[in-house]
Amino acid sequence: MSSSEIDLLIDLMAKLPGLGLRSARRAVLHLIRKRSALLGPLAEAMQEVAATARECLNCGNVGTTDVCDICRDETRANGELCVVEDVADLWAMERAHVFKGRYHVLGGTLSALDAVGPEDLRIPRLMDRVGDEQITEVILALNATVDGQTTAHYIADQLGGRVQLTSLAQGVPIGGELDYLDDGTITAALRARKAL
Repeated sequence: MSSSEIDLLIDLMAKLPGLGLRSARRAVLHLIRKRSALLGPLAEAMQEVAATARECLNCGNVGTTDVCDICRDETRANGELCVVEDVADLWAMERAHVFKGRYHVLGGTLSALDAVGPEDLRIPRLMDRVGDEQITEVILALNATVDGQTTAHYIADQLGGRVQLTSLAQGVPIGGELDYLDDGTITAALRARKAL
């Protein structure tokens, strides 16, 4: 590799979320040093994913088939549908190993400032799924932002009481200290308090 090829690899790595130029340099140097153990297999895996990765036609998850493993799993057809903004949110929910239903990825949130309307998201597909898949509960697992809350209210209006509608609890995280929390988090936690 010439230094220009290495520089190109560093520049491309620096475009990844969470990596700046310095971190990308360190990562590339590590990959070069571990060329046979890491760099070759990584390049092969990236080529394979580039060739086979696709969006699930049903829920919007990312996988290597037209319908993802979660949507094909009949044990997960329990009537619960968890709505998330992005695939990263779906993966975060799956890491917890708590939710045993199916998902629906919106692909973002409604935003008047960014001119993102319902037709730009997978909201029409969500409405179809609620009718077609015998959904009994829609769990809105959207971020606690203005756009996330706007999207949640819009979906609630569109569903019009057809199914039970719930959202994730908001408030003090496990291990959180009140002194370090923002006012909105404290307010949400106080409103969602429960009996001991």
